[in-house]
Amino acid sequence: MRLNKETFITGFALFSMFFGAGNLILPPSLGFKAGDMWFWVTIGFVISAVLLPLLGIFAHARLQGTMLDFGKKVSPTFSLLYCFIVYAISISLPSPRTASVTHEMAIQPFFGSSSLLTSSVYFGIVLFFVLNRSKILTVLGKFLTPIIFIVILSIICIGMFSEHVPMNISDFETPIIKGLLEGYQTFDAIGAVVVGGVVIISLKLKGKQSFEENRRLIRDAGLIAGIGLFIVYAGLIFNGALFNGTFEKEISRTELLSGLSLQTLGNIGSTFLSVLVSLACFTTAVGIVTGTADFIKGVFKESHQAYVITAVVGCVLGVVMGQLDVHDIIVVAIPALMFIYPITIVLILLNVLPDKLAPVAVFRSVVLVTILFSLPDFLASIGFKDQVQPILEIIPLGIYSLAWLLPAITTFIISSIFIKLLKAKQ
Repeated sequence: MRLNKETFITGFALFSMFFGAGNLILPPSLGFKAGDMWFWVTIGFVISAVLLPLLGIFAHARLQGTMLDFGKKVSPTFSLLYCFIVYAISISLPSPRTASVTHEMAIQPFFGSSSLLTSSVYFGIVLFFVLNRSKILTVLGKFLTPIIFIVILSIICIGMFSEHVPMNISDFETPIIKGLLEGYQTFDAIGAVVVGGVVIISLKLKGKQSFEENRRLIRDAGLIAGIGLFIVYAGLIFNGALFNGTFEKEISRTELLSGLSLQTLGNIGSTFLSVLVSLACFTTAVGIVTGTADFIKGVFKESHQAYVITAVVGCVLGVVMGQLDVHDIIVVAIPALMFIYPITIVLILLNVLPDKLAPVAVFRSVVLVTILFSLPDFLASIGFKDQVQPILEIIPLGIYSLAWLLPAITTFIISSIFIKLLKAKQ
C-alpha cells in the first residue's frame, strides 16, 4: 500500500461519497436494538456495508471502465438495463434521503423551515458541485471529509468512556443476518459501483492515464475508505448498544442519533451533529448525481448537454422525493434492494475474480440463477409474502431473505467444474 497525499485525498473523497444519510442513522439504531449482541450484528453489517463495497472498488480498479463493464460478460443489453435500474434507484431513493435527513436533523430543529425550501437550497448547491465535477475529489477529500471524521470520532470516543446503564439483552435470533440485511440499507455496495466510476473519471480529468498507476491509486484509496467506514460503523453500533438502556425502546433512528450526540457532546452536540449530518449527506448526494450524469453522458457519446440535463433532472427529482420523511424512503427502498442488491453483490464478486475463474459462461449462469432466486424475496417485500412463503421455506436461507445465496454459490461451483471438464476433453 503506497501512501501519499493524493492517495489520502482520493480515499477520503471515496469515504465521503459512501458515507451519507443511511450510514449515519442506521448503525446506532442497529446497535441499540442488538444490545449485548452488538458484536455479532457488527460482523454482518461490516460484510455488506464495508467488505462488499471495498471489493466493488477493487473491481473498478481492475476494470477501469464504466459501470457498464460490470455486466458486459452477461450481455450488453443486460448491462445497460442493470445500469439504468441502479442509477434510477440511486437518484430516486438514497440521494433524496440525504435531503430528508438533513432537513429533519439539521434544519427543522433550528429554523422550522419547510422541507421544500431545504431540499431546493440543498440540491441547488449539489447541482453547482456536479457541474464543476473536475474539483470534486479535491474538495471532498481535502476539506469536507476530515471534518466529518473528526465529529464522528468525537461522538464515538466520548460515548465509549461515558457512564451508562447495563446493556439490555437482545431478542435477535440471527444477529449476523440481521446486521447483514441492515447493511443493505446503506446502499454501500451499490454506491461502490456508482462512485467508483466517479473516481475513475475524475482521475482521468486530472490527467492520470496510466492503467497501473490508476489501479494502485484506486485500490489503496479504497482501503483507506474501507478502514474509515469500519471504524465509524463499529463505533456507532457499539455506542448504540451502550446507550440502549438510556432511551425509550421505540425511539426513532434520527431521535436516537440526536440523543447520542447530546449525551456525548452536551448542548453543543446538536450544533456539531447538524454540521456532521449536512456534510455527510451532501457529499453522498454529490457522488450519486455525478455518477448518474457521467453514465448518461457516456451513453450519449460523451455529450456535455446530456450530462447537464441529467444533473438537473437528478436534482429536481431529489427535491420532489425529498418531501418524504426518512422512514418512508427507507420503507420504499426495501423492495428495490431485495431485488437489485443480490445482483450487485454477485457482479462485484465475479468482477474481482480473474477472467480464468469467471469466464462468460460462469458469469451468465450465476447472474441468471441469482435473479431467479431473488424474485421470491422481492415478491415477499411488495406484499406477496403469504404466496411465496412456502417457496422461501423450501430454499435454504429463504426465511432469512437470502434465498439467492446458496443457489448462486452452488451454480458458480458446478458451472466452473463443468467448464473445466469440457476444456479437458478438447
